[in-house]
Amino acid sequence: MPAYAPPPLPSDDKRWKIVNGTMRKNGFARYALIETLHTVQSSFGYLDDDAIRFVARSLRVPLSQAYGVVTFYHYFSLKPPGKHTMTICTGTACYIKGTDKLLASAEKRLGIAQGETTRDGAISLMTARCVGACGRAPVVLTDGELQGQMTDEQVIEQLERWAVE
Repeated sequence: MPAYAPPPLPSDDKRWKIVNGTMRKNGFARYALIETLHTVQSSFGYLDDDAIRFVARSLRVPLSQAYGVVTFYHYFSLKPPGKHTMTICTGTACYIKGTDKLLASAEKRLGIAQGETTRDGAISLMTARCVGACGRAPVVLTDGELQGQMTDEQVIEQLERWAVE
């Protein structure tokens, strides 16, 4: 039986070599799907159709399974992120402490819904089910940095700082 020959890389972009390394390290096994998708996401910032198809083909998993994983897990994004990202925790402790109001304020200020990016590509507004910092509720991640005990005013101030950059 001949050795498995994976498909060629989509381009000569060096980031694909990193992705390929993850798959090779795992022997192009199906169980490497989530790890490989994480590598694509961290390398490119999001997962586009071509990337998902390449990973599915390379790991020999059905395309529907790859899309199922991508759409099930909150971490994965099908759209390019904005220059800045605000992620508002909607876990129970944060919700009790008012993140519904923080989210409403951010959506109103930006003119977008959670999960979207402003037209100019400056800011993405995301939610997370829980970020594991319940004692500091309500929690907001600003470009990945945890901010605890946030108020409406602090959320708006941060959005304003990003808007003038």
